[in-house]
Amino acid sequence: MSNATRSRLTIPQNGTVGNHEDRSVVSNDFSTTLGAVILGLVFLLGVPGNLFIVWSILARIKRRSVTTLLILNLACADGLLMVLTIFFIVYLTMQTWVFGDAMCKCLFYLCNANMYASIFLITLMSVHRMVAVVMPRSLSTLVSKKVVRRVIWCTWVLVMLIAIPSLVFRDVREDHDEKNRTRHVCAPNHTKPTHERFQYAFETVSGFILPYTVIITCYVLILRRLRQTKFRRTVRSEKLILAIVVMFGLFWLPYHVINMIQVAAQWYDPKSPIREKLDNITRPSRAVTSALAFISSCANPILYTFAGKSYIKKNGFAFMARLFEGTSLDQTGTKKTKETVGLSTLDSANDSGPLQNGRA
Repeated sequence: MSNATRSRLTIPQNGTVGNHEDRSVVSNDFSTTLGAVILGLVFLLGVPGNLFIVWSILARIKRRSVTTLLILNLACADGLLMVLTIFFIVYLTMQTWVFGDAMCKCLFYLCNANMYASIFLITLMSVHRMVAVVMPRSLSTLVSKKVVRRVIWCTWVLVMLIAIPSLVFRDVREDHDEKNRTRHVCAPNHTKPTHERFQYAFETVSGFILPYTVIITCYVLILRRLRQTKFRRTVRSEKLILAIVVMFGLFWLPYHVINMIQVAAQWYDPKSPIREKLDNITRPSRAVTSALAFISSCANPILYTFAGKSYIKKNGFAFMARLFEGTSLDQTGTKKTKETVGLSTLDSANDSGPLQNGRA
């Protein structure tokens, strides 16, 4: 790497982007330490938690409802992300990238794909809930398991496609800190301001703003429909799915706020005081906000545990499966009992059918 290229990584130049990005993740000792601690806790909680969910569904539930299929895919996506955190813990701890250029691209691509997969699957849960409440008679036609499986497959294909920018705009570069120590950073490689604006704006709009608009619309329709009917029971499934939505939003919001600040910074001249202030916000914040975003992937098992705590004493390790089995028993007009309260408010009998004796 030439001296000119090296100097560009540390000193802003007109028309050059990526200089502040290269040092945004590992240039601050406090943020990298805090980020590593958060990711360590996320790894310890998230890996066994999501594996337990996958095992509970695959090994103990033979007839799976639509909601259960979506939760299974969400747990697989989150579990994969939790496994990848070990690489980022090493990165933040050593403050240098040691895994090579190919791993740099692939790991960040998979993380970005997980973000899209998580929010899209949560959006599908909300849409399914809306259809079940607003159009219950059409549920078996519009939301059969066959249709849902196709939608899930299409969702994964879409996720892999729209995450490609994180694969293209990322590579390993040399960086020199204030003490002239050389290190490698896995950083964005935007060569034009338009590239940076496009990636982060596209990421926030498609991975946060648009899905949440759909989710909010679905819950407005659900609340409106419930107020129009005499059927106004409160089922723990509605609260649980709403908690998943809120939890995801809270942990990902800081990350997308930093994205927008970084996009806004690109509209100013590199020598502008405003640009410098904005860069000073994004530079130390990226590691922490990214680590917080990882928490959303380990929070769902905790939410499920609280939702199914009434089953723990009776069902032991099968409590999670018993909780998910409720998706096929809780139907429109079905009398609510302790044995039928599960994840879904209005999954129809055509979705997965009743289970015999609530077998786990």
